[in-house]
Amino acid sequence: MNRTILITAAILGIIAIALGAFAAHGLKELLSIEAQQTFETGVRYQMYHAILLLFIGGTTFLKEKPKKIIYYLVLLGLLFFSGSIYGLSTMDITGINFKTIGFITPIGGLLLISAWALMLINFLKLKRYNS
Repeated sequence: MNRTILITAAILGIIAIALGAFAAHGLKELLSIEAQQTFETGVRYQMYHAILLLFIGGTTFLKEKPKKIIYYLVLLGLLFFSGSIYGLSTMDITGINFKTIGFITPIGGLLLISAWALMLINFLKLKRYNS
């Protein structure tokens, strides 16, 4: 599972960088400043969570089951959160009305928060070592 998590993290990071560059250069003239900032929020959260997955895949402080749950919470959360933000911010140029799926943005955010909360809960369960 660690290998899958690390590969996914790298892919998400690559995509975040590509989308960020595309937004800064390719979409700059096509989107309003507000839409650009919204798009960049999606990119930023995607990169934050790519880095989180790098940590999750490389840590020995979490057992396999919580790692797997965090992994899927992050993937689904990013799909809902960043994915819907990408769609909503580019509606004017795609011609696709993403407002009907706008309700999944906060659901995605809740899934991302849940991933962090699960990680915290598992860290709180770690035994304290006195040195």
